[in-house]
Amino acid sequence: MTGPLRDPEGRRLPGTLPIFPLGGALLLPRAKLPLNIFEPRYLTMTEDALAGDRLIGMIQPRQAFEHPVPNDAALYGVGCVGRITSFSETGDGRYLLTLTGVSRFVAGRELDMVRGYRRLSVEYARFAGDRGEDPGRVDGRDRLLAAAKAFLQKGGMQADWPSMQAVPDDTLVSALAMVCPLEPSEKQALLECPGLAERGEFLTNLLEIANRAGDDESSRLRH
Repeated sequence: MTGPLRDPEGRRLPGTLPIFPLGGALLLPRAKLPLNIFEPRYLTMTEDALAGDRLIGMIQPRQAFEHPVPNDAALYGVGCVGRITSFSETGDGRYLLTLTGVSRFVAGRELDMVRGYRRLSVEYARFAGDRGEDPGRVDGRDRLLAAAKAFLQKGGMQADWPSMQAVPDDTLVSALAMVCPLEPSEKQALLECPGLAERGEFLTNLLEIANRAGDDESSRLRH
């Protein structure tokens, strides 16, 4: 009989999570996601998390919403739980958080809301590798860097390339996946990749396709 699932520091992972549905937000294991919390339901959720295990489940709604995500919005089946590793309160009543990704989860049954925010039963077994000490490696790191550099330059975005070249593979992939303006469905696909090698390959392909599309459009306009 197995014991409770735990994070890399040995802390127990709960079978129920408060969730923050947010389109376009990508939290990956070991990565950091800054959040600006201002909606009353999520201010309450943050207060409850800070008083407890500091865990919040990030998950995307299946469709885009211009206004706050409604409480009956359909959700993707996979999210990522993060631990609040830093926070501050602002003078106008907001929380500024940093979530550090712990493990992806498979969404299960939705439970009754608590104080206005949604909760899910979750399971982590499919993503046991997220909690290991070795996140894996990326094949074709130089190809990924070249594709990312071209993509960001076309978009007029700057990056600290010497620093990017020096970081570990998992940090590199997470940073690029979060900073590049990808579609929510593409970010979800990155989240659901089995491991780091597959995520790095998929991200490289996405960026190369976008670069080729940009080149084709530029060529069409010149002629």
